[in-house]
Amino acid sequence: MRADRLISILLLLQNNEKLTTKALAKELEVTERTIHRDMEALSAAGIPVLAERGKLGGWRLLEQYRTKLTGLKEGEIKSLFLSPSFQLLSDLGFTKDWKEARQKLLATIPKTLQKDANDIWNRIHIDTDTWRQSSEELNALGILQEAIWDERKIQMEYERGDHEIHERIVEPLGLVAKGRTWYLIAVSNEKIKNYRVSRVKSAEMTNDRFIRPPEFNLVDYWQESKQAFIKSLQKFEVDVEISPSIIQRIKFTGRFVQVLYVESKKENGWIPANLCFDTEQEAKEYVLGFSNQIKIIRPDTLKQAVRDMAKAVIDLYG
Repeated sequence: MRADRLISILLLLQNNEKLTTKALAKELEVTERTIHRDMEALSAAGIPVLAERGKLGGWRLLEQYRTKLTGLKEGEIKSLFLSPSFQLLSDLGFTKDWKEARQKLLATIPKTLQKDANDIWNRIHIDTDTWRQSSEELNALGILQEAIWDERKIQMEYERGDHEIHERIVEPLGLVAKGRTWYLIAVSNEKIKNYRVSRVKSAEMTNDRFIRPPEFNLVDYWQESKQAFIKSLQKFEVDVEISPSIIQRIKFTGRFVQVLYVESKKENGWIPANLCFDTEQEAKEYVLGFSNQIKIIRPDTLKQAVRDMAKAVIDLYG
């Protein structure tokens, strides 16, 4: 509804020094033209909305203006009381702070909604841990957090993917948790890069401060970085026919294979499908693991590779 959107714009401007039309449109999932119409409506209603033009321009409220439209709806309250990941809170050292903040927040809402808020904790729980406990060490996470808040450079020893350790000085911008894996987002040699926190072997905060890039947005950067990484991954597609006896296992497959499509069963009883792997080696091992329950249609090179692997197994135990 438009009234809800106008209130959202008002609160967004109140909580941010300045926002562009593009940023507001993206946040509220509307067009930029709609935002311009909404601004005209707010101005006509007597709200002191100011437009600043130019490269660094945007919308802002007149200084000292504050709205009192801060009442929370039932759905909004429920979203605030969803339990976050206790594993991630523990990594950051915020578990106790979160529990105390939750009690303070609970005390501020109407009595009629307090029971519903409490009940949410018994109905929805978010667990980001794996079935097998992570063995990653996060010894540097504390000092990285401190440097991020203080905007101070970090001197660290970092283990690359080839296991070589290099020393570097970086400007830490933020931390991102992907599942239970933490990444440091930092500027190095004037480029923003991602560093896996478990590979930071040592870290020391320097006395040198840095200025955060004013246009940097952690969420937007991570989404773009993630999509670029996905596009860069190797793909090895395989056309196969699958035995009906394992089709359910294929549909609920793990991280090693992506099922692109599954067709209807053929007259001979086999089910055509297209599978995608990161590498040919993963495809060989996966197909061979199902013995005679998966039949390779193409590529022919994979057929030969699986035959060679099968022969090697027979020779080993022959």
